[in-house]
Amino acid sequence: MYKITNGTAVKFHSTTFSDIAYKESDVEELLRKNIDMICDEEESMLIVGKQVRNAQRGISDLTAIDNKGNIVLVEIKRDRKDIEGRREAFEFQAIRYAASYATIGDPEDLVNKIYAPYIEKHRHEFKDSTLTSAELGARKLTEFLMENGAESDFNEKQRIVLVASDFDEQTLSAVAWLNSNNVDISCYKMIPYILNGEMYIDIDKILPVNSNKDYYVNFLESTVKSSTQKKSITRRNLPKIDEMLGWGVVKEGDIIVAKGREEEAILLESGNVEVNGEETSLQKWLKEIFGWSSVNTYDFSIHKETGKTLSQMREEYMEREQQL
Repeated sequence: MYKITNGTAVKFHSTTFSDIAYKESDVEELLRKNIDMICDEEESMLIVGKQVRNAQRGISDLTAIDNKGNIVLVEIKRDRKDIEGRREAFEFQAIRYAASYATIGDPEDLVNKIYAPYIEKHRHEFKDSTLTSAELGARKLTEFLMENGAESDFNEKQRIVLVASDFDEQTLSAVAWLNSNNVDISCYKMIPYILNGEMYIDIDKILPVNSNKDYYVNFLESTVKSSTQKKSITRRNLPKIDEMLGWGVVKEGDIIVAKGREEEAILLESGNVEVNGEETSLQKWLKEIFGWSSVNTYDFSIHKETGKTLSQMREEYMEREQQL
């Protein structure tokens, strides 16, 4: 990684969490408060548990629910040494936890066993103090599932996310094999850098690997067009707000409304928004409104002038261009 100053490139090297005295619990807390670091903008997620103990006394790091109703387990190790030093394989530990989460039958079960104790522990982070932890958990979880249209799909699948600053070859090989056998498990590198006493973190999703067809190709620059050719575009590779601004689909000064809410923001040339005179990202603005750990910015941002979501505007534009 390089820092560019006045046209001069200065390289700074990665370190490890253990070298900078960062404990696993520190990484866990960082992700608990900023789970959007390993989420795509096309995904909503709600953290519902931390250090959850199952019946066999296994302890999972972070537990979440995503916008498809899946329970997500986030398992964290600081460094490669921590993974290789374990008696039990990193991925197998996570699979055992996922198996125990598969027994959760309905949202009420999740609230009583996991979410209510989590709220109780972090009660100062929740605004409504008139409800019990169980009542507040039930309200927030129900709202999250309803707003994302996932009520009928609750916990039909479990997802596993492994996070470390580096992985050993055996773990990566096992995860790749599990992926090929339809187990939803992914690996994210969280690589720390130190420069002038400040820490920077680079996030890199290394598994599952995208196939060539998963990469978004800008059809506007293609010299060959075919009415029969369909491009496969994954949610992770869809065009983002900066490209939409470049295309003229949206423009600086447009008003963005939070879906189902009254709050408004002004779209800026940078792709961020202005709220109460301050610049912030769409993600941060929506997180504060909905109270979720991460928010699908394109499904929950309404373009006030057209009444359409950014996702709908993007899709319509891309379909028109493909037909030309």
